[in-house]
Amino acid sequence: MSFTPYLFFVGTAREAMTAYQGILGGQLDLVTAADMPDSPPDAPKDAIMHAALTLPNGSMLFASDDPSATEDKGKVGFSVSYSAADPDEAARIFKGLADGGETTMPLGETSWSPCFGMCTDRFGVPWMVGVDPME
Repeated sequence: MSFTPYLFFVGTAREAMTAYQGILGGQLDLVTAADMPDSPPDAPKDAIMHAALTLPNGSMLFASDDPSATEDKGKVGFSVSYSAADPDEAARIFKGLADGGETTMPLGETSWSPCFGMCTDRFGVPWMVGVDPME
């Protein structure tokens, strides 16, 4: 089990994550909308769909541009990202978090995970639940 901060930017994810890498060090990996076969059709091809900054101590910071965002550029959103050990654990965790809340992306297979979904729990906290791909 692990928890990772996941930040959502309005068009500035690349700039922000590059700055964080300069400040914190580590390895930065960026995936653009052009790199993903199932990215939203209205997303700019250079939009960051997923950024992962692996820090020297092994901890991580994730981010992306939010193509559905309409807020001012100064606003940053967030989700709590939970990495489950397997799809069964992901389903159990997702069901518990979504109970009384709202599912924004049903749990299912994606191009980046064998099992991934998003919901907002009954307390208003947005969650991303997934299983890391097998390597």
